[in-house]
Amino acid sequence: MSRIWWCFFLVSAVLAGASPPDPERVVIIANSADRESMELARHYAEKRGVPSNRIIAVRMSSAEEITWPQFVSTIWNPLLQAGISGRWLDAVTSEKTDAYGRLKIASSGHSIEALVVCRGVPLRIAHSTTFFNENSTPLNRNTAFRNNAAAVDSELALLAVASAPIDAFIPNPFLADNPDEAALASQIIPVGRLDGPTLADAEGLVDRAILAESIGLCGRAYIDLGGGPVNEGNLWLEGVAPALSALGFEIDIDRDAKTLSVASRFDAPVLYFGWYEWNVNGPFKSPSFRFPVGAVALHIHSFSAATLRSGEFNWAGPLVRHGVTAALGNVAEPYLGLTHQPQLFAAALVRGEPLGRAALLSIKALSWQGVVIGDPLYRPFATSAETQWERRDALGPVAETYARMRQMRLRAAAGDLKSALALGRAGMKKNPTLPLALTQAELLLNASDAPGAIRTLGVFTLLPSWREVDRPLVLEAARLLTRASDAASGCVLLRRLLDEDSLTVDFRQPALIQAIEIARVARDLELTARWQAQLDALTSKSHSAH
Repeated sequence: MSRIWWCFFLVSAVLAGASPPDPERVVIIANSADRESMELARHYAEKRGVPSNRIIAVRMSSAEEITWPQFVSTIWNPLLQAGISGRWLDAVTSEKTDAYGRLKIASSGHSIEALVVCRGVPLRIAHSTTFFNENSTPLNRNTAFRNNAAAVDSELALLAVASAPIDAFIPNPFLADNPDEAALASQIIPVGRLDGPTLADAEGLVDRAILAESIGLCGRAYIDLGGGPVNEGNLWLEGVAPALSALGFEIDIDRDAKTLSVASRFDAPVLYFGWYEWNVNGPFKSPSFRFPVGAVALHIHSFSAATLRSGEFNWAGPLVRHGVTAALGNVAEPYLGLTHQPQLFAAALVRGEPLGRAALLSIKALSWQGVVIGDPLYRPFATSAETQWERRDALGPVAETYARMRQMRLRAAAGDLKSALALGRAGMKKNPTLPLALTQAELLLNASDAPGAIRTLGVFTLLPSWREVDRPLVLEAARLLTRASDAASGCVLLRRLLDEDSLTVDFRQPALIQAIEIARVARDLELTARWQAQLDALTSKSHSAH
């Protein structure tokens, strides 16, 4: 894994472009036939201070996929009527309907911050050959877009738009770079979905968002590129790091052709961007894995949100089950250019845009396959690094460690390495953790203090055992010891690690590859030969199994 540390001061102007959202301008839609859907709507309204009369309860199917007639009659038209009567849609209707059964309207926009879709409201609309009209949009000339299947939420973003075609997609006016699209842009509604495998998972999206806005994000950022089939996606992911660079997070960028392995460092992933696997894999598969509070995750895949009711399949559902606070996905094939672009999404969040609007500012297509999972009002960076550090006593020991690491990186990047190292020493006295030791050792090596780095990494040898989440940190410590010209001590750590019988093959293979390289640097011929033989045996066994 190659790593770039991006850490500069958070400029106060970063968040000046977006004012806090107004909960009284939020609309919530829930399934009145689903008790849990209604319970979730009331939970959100109470937590966010949304007036109860902004909950629109409509009886509808509880299935994740519905037909176009079902969508129009049980979701679109009832919500449209509620919006007009409630005056949060600036529209009038003649009660006449279009070819799809939608009420015809004359519209000039809306006055809502966001539409919140609750678990129990269907997720996607199936393609309808009956409703398909090959002449409804020029986009249908492309056979890939001769389709009117869509995410329910992506359609609802167009609730205030009059007579939008349902075939193919609508170019998002926010990304059209066309002044003539300004009127259409004023009619688009930010939408976010509270959903997941269980009601508790969906409620957690709300609770974690509110807590994270108060304490700030405590953790590290991970960008996993190289796994996708199109270079454009890798360029998007490369562009995420600059968007986060001012915030002080440690950022690991993995350029290996495969997605992150179980041997990859993945502690406290409060920001994750990657692609391109059908189902969660690597560190996400560990039963003990849990995201930090406020975590934002995006894994680019065509069917990443095909279902939200499974904690095992695809990506969005498992991410929610493991405690993510915000995620993006697709209910069906969007084609890469029409899915959310991570670099635009990250940049919008950094500017202070809430989740729903940040998602809108990062996707070219509406009335298509994209879905936003999480509270659309959520602002991950509502609390700055400075304010977070002032409130560190309320964070708890684990979160405080990562807040301290963030401060150390910010101070070092500002040219005050002395202060950064002093902060690290104080932390190691107060709460000596393995992640903090790695950060302190890295900064000491940057200051040409190899002996100091070696002493700091001695904390790894003091622990009687290492947890599963610690094992990739041991690999990182061995790399730093090698960089400090003490590969022999790195080999000591690796020997102890690789002697653990509980290591899985998925972890042992990449660990052995690294161990062999370090043993060669240490000129330890015996270890090099032993580990090479172990790797050859595992590789041979793997080939035989296939």
